[in-house]
Amino acid sequence: MKKRNIFMSYLVMLILIATFVACASTPRQESTGDYVDDSVITTKVKSLLAGDDFLRSFEISVETRKGVVQLSGWVSTKDAVNKAGQIAGSVGGVKSVKNNLTVK
Repeated sequence: MKKRNIFMSYLVMLILIATFVACASTPRQESTGDYVDDSVITTKVKSLLAGDDFLRSFEISVETRKGVVQLSGWVSTKDAVNKAGQIAGSVGGVKSVKNNLTVK
């Protein structure tokens, strides 16, 4: 009976350790909190771009990973590229902006 209790204790401890390791954030994988933060940043950037009279007519894609915002798509002027980059950079939580917008 004593051996069974010790075995069960080790088994429970092993399961707990495996659970914590599986949920930890790694350089290649975002934690749930990171994913939620990035989603909030993406939503804020998209709403600011859609609310801007100058930029609303362009299709600008926004993706965020670990606080780095990537803008992609086509715009008609260099001013639109710069303005979209400034708007994205103004959102709280943004670490940097990769502005891959192309002038057509």
